[in-house]
Amino acid sequence: MYYDKFLPFYMTYASPALNSGERIQEQEFALMKSYYPDTARRIQEKVEEECQLLDYEGSRLYDEYPDRLMMHRLYSQIRSQVAGELAAQEIPDAFLDELIQVLLYQEISRRRCRRRRYRGF
Repeated sequence: MYYDKFLPFYMTYASPALNSGERIQEQEFALMKSYYPDTARRIQEKVEEECQLLDYEGSRLYDEYPDRLMMHRLYSQIRSQVAGELAAQEIPDAFLDELIQVLLYQEISRRRCRRRRYRGF
């Protein structure tokens, strides 16, 4: 294959400015997480730990259409870990369930968007 225009080698590398937007977004997210109440912060930490375990190439988190059963199992694992720690706070079960699900789905969405930006698809 022959190219009509010459392209210098330094133009083939990605621009370092592309990652600055990602870094700013991560700093913004960290700032907002610092404002979370203590209970939500602990739940968010557990959610991030579980998502980190599933963050690998070919993970079910990155399927085009994530499976509801997989999401429910992941939620149940987090719920069982958090339930013992938060038993003394007397948080209604329905509220705790919804809070865990919202934080989990938001974290998965954030990771999927970040991966999509890096992969370019």
